[in-house]
Amino acid sequence: MGEKIAGKKFATLIGVFILALLVYLLLPAEYTSLEALKSERESLQQFATENLLLAGGIYFAIYILVTSLSLPGAAVLTLAGGAIFGLVYGTLIVSFASTIGATIAFLLSRFLFRDSVESKFPSAIDKIDRGIKREGAFYLFALRLVPAFPFFLINLVMGITGFSTATFFWVSQLGMLPGTVAYVYAGTQLAQLSALDDIFSPGLVAAFLILAALPLVSKWAINFFKVRKLYARFNRPQNTEYNIIVIGAGSAGLVTAYIAAAVKAKVALVEKHRMGGDCLNTGCVPSKALIRSAKAIHEIKNAGAFGIESSAGQVDFAQVMERVQSIIQKIAPHDSVERYTELGVECFSGEAQILDPFRVKVGEQVLTTQNIVVASGAHPFVPDYPGLEKVPFYTSDTIWQLRDQPKRMLVLGGGPIGSELAQAFHRLGSEVSIIERGSSILHKEDALASQTVMDQFNKEGIAVYCNHELVSFKTTNGEHFALCNAANGEVQIPFDIVLVALGRKANTSGFGLEELGVVIEKNGTIGADEFLRTNYPNLFVCGDVAGPLQFTHFGAHQAWYAAVNALLQPFKKFRTDYRVIPRTTFTDPEVAQVGLTEEEAKKKKIHVTVSTYQLDDLDRAITDGETAGFVKVITRTGSDEILGVTIVGSHASELLAEYVLAMKHRIGLNKILGTIHTYPTFSEANKYVAGVWKRQTKPEWALPYLERFHRWRRS
Repeated sequence: MGEKIAGKKFATLIGVFILALLVYLLLPAEYTSLEALKSERESLQQFATENLLLAGGIYFAIYILVTSLSLPGAAVLTLAGGAIFGLVYGTLIVSFASTIGATIAFLLSRFLFRDSVESKFPSAIDKIDRGIKREGAFYLFALRLVPAFPFFLINLVMGITGFSTATFFWVSQLGMLPGTVAYVYAGTQLAQLSALDDIFSPGLVAAFLILAALPLVSKWAINFFKVRKLYARFNRPQNTEYNIIVIGAGSAGLVTAYIAAAVKAKVALVEKHRMGGDCLNTGCVPSKALIRSAKAIHEIKNAGAFGIESSAGQVDFAQVMERVQSIIQKIAPHDSVERYTELGVECFSGEAQILDPFRVKVGEQVLTTQNIVVASGAHPFVPDYPGLEKVPFYTSDTIWQLRDQPKRMLVLGGGPIGSELAQAFHRLGSEVSIIERGSSILHKEDALASQTVMDQFNKEGIAVYCNHELVSFKTTNGEHFALCNAANGEVQIPFDIVLVALGRKANTSGFGLEELGVVIEKNGTIGADEFLRTNYPNLFVCGDVAGPLQFTHFGAHQAWYAAVNALLQPFKKFRTDYRVIPRTTFTDPEVAQVGLTEEEAKKKKIHVTVSTYQLDDLDRAITDGETAGFVKVITRTGSDEILGVTIVGSHASELLAEYVLAMKHRIGLNKILGTIHTYPTFSEANKYVAGVWKRQTKPEWALPYLERFHRWRRS
């Protein structure tokens, strides 16, 4: 299929070149030369008078051909329109012919060049497309209003972007109209022209420049008055107590407050529950503590593989859960009120209520501020399944209350949270079943990564029910069942407790956003621009409540932008950079990923080279008995540029850091291959996969010549 498309593109390119050459060679001189047009004007006018429709049709077709093929001469052609047909009829013909020709050139450029440009510069094209979608019509209109700007170049460049064809047509039609009128009118005064430069006086050029700036200035003015109207109903305080008030003391909120305090801004931090948010209290920290205990018992039970005789090991589930709490307590001082107070942050305990863009109420106290940063986090999403309220169910927030180990545990959802906790509870001794309505667990990951984890789950005895749609719950004779629809009919799965792990929903209600009219997106997150501003320019957002990703490190990354943009506006602002965002699912084996997966690269039609190194070949993995997994690197074909990495295996999360650094600073596989990695370590896998890439991309054509050269050296 790819070869057929490439063939069509090549044939089209040759066809366009031949047609352009023919048109250029056969086009009458009076349509390309000002002097020829002036000498033939009367005869052309007479022909047009006697055959108006025919002359107009011929001229219309010639104009479309010239502009669609991006040939020189459009300026003289436009003058010809005025000279032959007069101002009104000439303007009508030229206006539509130029727009149709420009649109054809736009579509040809899109067909011939967009895929190849996008495959080479995906991040740049994606960024341009987002800008085009947001403000493209304004910029195109401004460019079209400046006749001195090469319009053919606009057509070709816009074709490479994701600009809508319909929008391109009507904006071009309107934007080129003033310049068209000026040129056509100049054509009616042809006798007075000695050169094309005579058309525009300095005053006329200045007028067009003012016209070009008009849509951009208008947009700025509309936004200015829109914001002014938005704030008009509020009484802005003359002086404020704080530069920033941060709502929420999770990862994003803590980092925002930390950065603001570090640059000596006065900042207030409001938290209604516990400092540290979900990550410390119910998310990252407790889950990893539980996973470590589960791994310990798993290693004890499999100690025979290392030549060690031992008992099977006994799990004290209550003690395991108490250990989880003790780990939280050990880490809690890092996020404590005491620490942040020492850093210069004023911490408030209680529910925040945003009264207006400048006032936040906490208890009976009203705080005034220049900016507000909402970092209110998210909570587990619990669908309204029939019968769920009648069975014992938990979420990632409440599962830590357990002290009695469940015999049979049902996990709804095969995403990262569900997969991590399912394996941990199974290793601690519970019988675990996972219901996943998709075709695989961890469906956002590389297909091979997902299958590797699935194989491990099957090996350990975790029951995974993919392609099962949960319908309802029921209790019969004291036993609980989940009823699912599957390909083979209705399935009933028994359980003692349910863990609902179907994602998390942003916390956006109950603290004043609705009353203010802050925009909430369809996915439930707070709407924000690329500077993390909501529709109120002094109200910022970061973390899970902002999306699009819900990772602790992603929230911390956003927090920098929220803090700095809030403190420096209107003097300076920074666009968020989401180019290189890593993620890890801490199952055993771990799944770590950054950039594109192989499947995503195929969907984007990017030509890539896939290099995979299996960990069962790595010396350190063999000595540790941790051979399950691989390192897969996606590079641009013909280059060592890293577009994405998936690592499955022991220490995958740690191995990924080298690639995050490489992608962030555009370091290719050649330099990783040339870097010394300590032996024997898991990090050597990163070097070895670079070696795989090198072997795959070696210049086969040169090898016979090298063989001859070495044979000659031996003789």
